[in-house]
Order: sequence, then structure tokens, then C-alpha cells
Amino acid sequence: MIRKLKSGKYRLYSRKKNPKTNKRRNLGTFDTLEGAQKHEQDVQYFKRH
Repeated sequence: MIRKLKSGKYRLYSRKKNPKTNKRRNLGTFDTLEGAQKHEQDVQYFKRH
């Protein structure tokens, strides 16, 4: 899940919320939307390999 920050950067969050904090895990901050999308693909790949 990618959100745009006020600074203009993009942050990748986990899809599920952490039960303890009830917040989503930060999986990285990126300057471009393309960079965030590529990292999201990499995360999904490693979840299954």
C-alpha cells in the first residue's frame, strides 16, 4: 500500500495492521512512485520465494 507524504515522497506500508500497535508497518520511503512500486513488487516476490 503506497501513500504520498506531504513532503512529496512516497511511503510503502504493509497491507495488514500490526495487532499490537494497530498501525501499518513502514516498508520504506521513496522519492518516486515508480521506486515504491518496484520495491512493493520485490517484497511480494520474497514473500513467496
